[in-house]
Amino acid sequence: MSVTYAIEFDVREGKRELFLKLLGDVLSTMKREDSYRGAALHVSPDNPLRFMLVETWADHQEVLDVQLHRPYRREWHAALPELLESPRRISMWTPVPES
Repeated sequence: MSVTYAIEFDVREGKRELFLKLLGDVLSTMKREDSYRGAALHVSPDNPLRFMLVETWADHQEVLDVQLHRPYRREWHAALPELLESPRRISMWTPVPES
């Protein structure tokens, strides 16, 4: 069953461009993954340093076991403490089966 993650980020002042560049690199590469289903990055209309990424994958366990460990994510994950005011907030969602 597919899974969707809503990930919220509060970016540090002066780090917006680096945040967008590093995340953009990850998004561009992950689109080629077989289990990738889609993603959209949103910015708060009230705060240009607050973002929400919504991404959907085919399988949660595959994300945990494989996707999070892909080499193209290393730079992004390593930079998060420098980029963010606070830890990202991640919620997980699954589709409601049609009746």
